Amino acid sequence: MTGLPASGNDLIPSFRKDQKLDRLAERFNVAQFVSFGPGDHGPVQQYARLSGATPNHPFSSVPAAVEALFAQSAEGTVNIRSFSEADSQSREFLYALETVDDAVSAIRRISSEGAYTIANETIDVSDGGVSGVAMDGLVEFRPDSTPRGVEGPGFASLPLDWALSVFNTVYGIEVSLDQVRDARVEFSLHPLKRGWRQSHLIFWEYGEVDHFDRSAEVTWPNDFSRMIGDKAYGLMIANLIGVPVPRTTVIGRRVAPFSFGTDTGSAERWMRTSPIVQVPGKFTTAKGWLDPFKLVHNEDPDGTALASVLSQQSIPAVFSGAAIEGADGEFIIEGAAGSGEGFMLGTTAPQVMPEDVIAAVSQVRSKLSEQLGSVRFEWVFDGADVWVVQLHTGASQSAGRAIVPGEAAHWVVFNVSQGLEALRELLRSLPPDTGIQLDGAVGRSSHIADVVRKANVPTRML
Repeated sequence: MTGLPASGNDLIPSFRKDQKLDRLAERFNVAQFVSFGPGDHGPVQQYARLSGATPNHPFSSVPAAVEALFAQSAEGTVNIRSFSEADSQSREFLYALETVDDAVSAIRRISSEGAYTIANETIDVSDGGVSGVAMDGLVEFRPDSTPRGVEGPGFASLPLDWALSVFNTVYGIEVSLDQVRDARVEFSLHPLKRGWRQSHLIFWEYGEVDHFDRSAEVTWPNDFSRMIGDKAYGLMIANLIGVPVPRTTVIGRRVAPFSFGTDTGSAERWMRTSPIVQVPGKFTTAKGWLDPFKLVHNEDPDGTALASVLSQQSIPAVFSGAAIEGADGEFIIEGAAGSGEGFMLGTTAPQVMPEDVIAAVSQVRSKLSEQLGSVRFEWVFDGADVWVVQLHTGASQSAGRAIVPGEAAHWVVFNVSQGLEALRELLRSLPPDTGIQLDGAVGRSSHIADVVRKANVPTRML
């Protein structure tokens, strides 16, 4: 082999891409690779990191090295990156080559052009894991993408400790990024072990970072919340903040089942569907066990609406309801005695809440708002504590009796006793410049109100 630098842990920006990757592999797990440089008689091996082999094991030939890499690749394919020694920016990139002959031919061709190549195992970014960037106490990540995917909209953003807790909860993996808290790293996390050290966490790039004034913006929906379910993600955030969340098992389409939350002491269960994005009151919430596979098949046969089903411990409900922050800053707490389904669906009028319930809900709101700003959440009061059973960020546009402020040339009256599906049908067929007047005692935090807010149709209570 040629061009091997002295051993060490310092990562010097002037190093070539394959030199930096070799240095990174001294400390961290990287995708299995073999690199080659141009030579007078063809490609010359530079570095190699393959599971079970010594670092930079010298192979007898280019085909032997590539064949060994193919044998180790879990996906059965390899990628080839190319770059020039004078310019570390990538040149040609070949993804998921399927044969040794194709890979060897590409390496030889690129070498004849005076360029370097890195052949690495293909790692599926759509395996249910995530990729992203961690730096200065902040982690940005998303599924179905390379780490550079955080340069576009839709990524999740969390403080480092929260992100590590989420990864541990969802994947059952104790991920540590403590050694890179003062650096910038590009990483990917996978349900199955990958890389030359055969672990779940892959490092792609590592570099120094100056301190910058930027903090996590914890909002959703994002691509990760869409993958595990909007309701599941919101409850995980509430649990991270430290407010009571009932013990919940998430049965997802794309990730293995995982659990979080606090034991309520009840043997009874609620089954709650968790849509990809919030759809107020449309999908099943029911007390008692339901077959989750049948439930998903019946309600979302084409797999476009539901991300998961939640099996949640029951809470002995004295009062239940919802809380939102209005556009005018008013904090609205509404609910009814018992489990609250009728209130949320608009079939039970809001009741006057006892002062101790209002105080307990307000305390939960303060704790959530301290971390998230304006919040909206559904709650259950068990006589002593308030439990959060759904959480979203942001204030509502409602103010006073205007559920959705605005004027319209025409108004139609909708009796809330007709229910949510009748309201959805009305919204689908509503003529332009027409508003809705709600007839009946309905809460401003109920699903009835949520539905018209999502439709953004001027709506007021009679």
